[in-house]
Amino acid sequence: MKATGIVRRIDDLGRIVIPKEIRRTLHIRESDPMEIFTSKEGEIILKKYSPIGEMSTFAKQYAESLAQVSGKVALIADRDQFIATAGGGKAFNGKGLSRHLEDALERRETILAGKGEKQFLEIAHEMQDAYEQEMIAPIICEGDVIGAVILLDTNEKGKMGEVEKKLAQSAAAFLGRQMEQ
Repeated sequence: MKATGIVRRIDDLGRIVIPKEIRRTLHIRESDPMEIFTSKEGEIILKKYSPIGEMSTFAKQYAESLAQVSGKVALIADRDQFIATAGGGKAFNGKGLSRHLEDALERRETILAGKGEKQFLEIAHEMQDAYEQEMIAPIICEGDVIGAVILLDTNEKGKMGEVEKKLAQSAAAFLGRQMEQ
């Protein structure tokens, strides 16, 4: 564990403020769910909770099905990182989302774009050259964006269209409903 040198007091309601610098570094936003753990040594450990991360095995199987049906690279992400990849997207596994993708998800944008188009996003740091087209659909659960389903194509010739858009949106809607149960 890394010491920060920051000390906070518990207020009369039992709350502790997590310093802004730490929230920024760890991408903790207002209303983000946090898991609380305790250790035998008396430590309290806070961890960002990822509802989609709880379904990682299921998400991996779903990504494999999407890749097989679409013939594209299929990625499933929570709000911070890619948790499931299939169809040749192993380089994305565990990578953090780009700021551009985080912002698009915050705006609940569905994006279908090719390289060179205004809407085309870098979805992970230093990975923008890996693909030519992208389809991004936010996963919404109980009104909150909890992640995204992303289809990528490395082929410059063929263009993704309405079929891929509907496929990604259907997958995102399904995963969102699964999380609500």
